[in-house]
Formats: sequence, structure tokens, C-alpha cells
Amino acid sequence: MVTVIDGENLLLGRLASIVAQRILAGEEIAIINAEKVIVSGSRAMVIEEYYTKRARGSVEGGPFYPRRPDHIVKRTIRGMIPYKMRSGAAAFRRVKIYVGTPYEFKEAEAEVLEAAHRDRLSNARYVTVGAISTNLGAKY
Repeated sequence: MVTVIDGENLLLGRLASIVAQRILAGEEIAIINAEKVIVSGSRAMVIEEYYTKRARGSVEGGPFYPRRPDHIVKRTIRGMIPYKMRSGAAAFRRVKIYVGTPYEFKEAEAEVLEAAHRDRLSNARYVTVGAISTNLGAKY
């Protein structure tokens, strides 16, 4: 059974840490609306930070950083698990991330994580992962 999590207005880091714990425990998770996940901070600072991550390294050797919102969320989750070990690699295969809501999850009951919700922000400065992706040059 796949647990569906709606990523709308969820903080990226908190969402990623909760999902990382749950997939390491053996749960299969699908995250929908990845483009609506938010990153806290001023817009200019956050976009500059992601642009720096994207520009790091070389074209031939990497490290490579994604542009698309679903890949950015997945890369953040990957950073919170031991993905080079067998258990972490198996856990990483248990998470699926989608932009929007795919057809197979239209009727599914989506879980909203209250521990990662935007209402927990002390300030109103944030930017969505979709806006970050657009500024990095993604066409999704």
C-alpha cells in the first residue's frame, strides 16, 4: 500500500526528514504536488543558493544538481538517507515524487503532514520549489 503525501505548502527540509525516516522503516511513499513545496527564506537568497549548487563542479565530472521540482525534492530526501548503502538504496527506491497529481492518485486520500506545514513558519518569507526550478531553467 502506497502512502500519498500532498506536498502543497509543506517545508522542504521537514518534509524530507519525515519521509526519509518513514522510507527507512519500510514504508512506500508517493509525494504529489512537488512544485508547491516551499523553502523558507528570502526569495533572492534561496534562488542564489540553488543556483550556486547547480553551477558547482564541472560538466564532465559533476556534482550534478537537478532543475526539475520533483528531482529537487528527491535529491533533498536522498541527502537524508545512506543512499550508497544497500539499505539506503532500497529505501530510496520506495519513494516516488510527482509534479501535480497523476491519474492513479486522483481518488487517493492524500495525507498532509502537520509537522511540516507552512503555518509553523515564524516569518512570511518563502519561495516554492516550482519558482526555484523556473529560475534554474527547468521546463516542467
